[in-house]
Amino acid sequence: MRDETCQPDRRVIVAIDGPAGAGKSTMARLLARRLGFFLLDTGALYRAVALSLMRLGITPNSAALPENALASLGLRVEPALASMRVFLGNEDVSDAIRDESVGSAASKFSTRPEVRRALLALQRAAAERGSVVAEGRDMGTVVFPDAEVKFFLTADLSERAKRRHQELCERERDASLSEVRDDMIARDRRDASRHEAPLVCAADAQVVDTTGLTPEQVLEVMMAHMSKKVPLIKAEH
Repeated sequence: MRDETCQPDRRVIVAIDGPAGAGKSTMARLLARRLGFFLLDTGALYRAVALSLMRLGITPNSAALPENALASLGLRVEPALASMRVFLGNEDVSDAIRDESVGSAASKFSTRPEVRRALLALQRAAAERGSVVAEGRDMGTVVFPDAEVKFFLTADLSERAKRRHQELCERERDASLSEVRDDMIARDRRDASRHEAPLVCAADAQVVDTTGLTPEQVLEVMMAHMSKKVPLIKAEH
């Protein structure tokens, strides 16, 4: 719920980074809802790119992307309060990009410098509409290095894998916990070792270990930090 009496009088960017399964997406939505900010889910953008390329028959193992493959995506986003829709041309792909195969391909395509560069301007433009909570892997280091508030969420690997496995089970996806854990280790390795915009914690980010905490508990930790960084933001409603 948005409290009109405690809103900042200027545009504020909140950057949330961290590895897969640390709770970024959940906490970005909850924080954006509490603050009344727009939501920028950058992982959804990489998934949309992956979906578009896959439809063209391009795989993450392709030696090079065809000329104009990225320029002709027609990718656009419609940020809203605590939510976001993703479009390829006139097609709303917000649900289609949640397929597990798309997510796996997106993790691999995102290691390509040309893909990251193609999305940089789009991500920054999406934040021009107003105060935003942006979550991803390089929000506080590359996309919004001057963000007023930065968080880096983390959690034990075992808990991150359990969270992801539960999510897949709820979507009726067939995957064992060991498979999810192995995939998460591989994703962590790709995120940390890619040449361009690797996953690192910004020097001025507030680290929040979400292990053993409920989303509501994490939210209160984040709000307490927000209240110190941004005038008029209240830690409690």
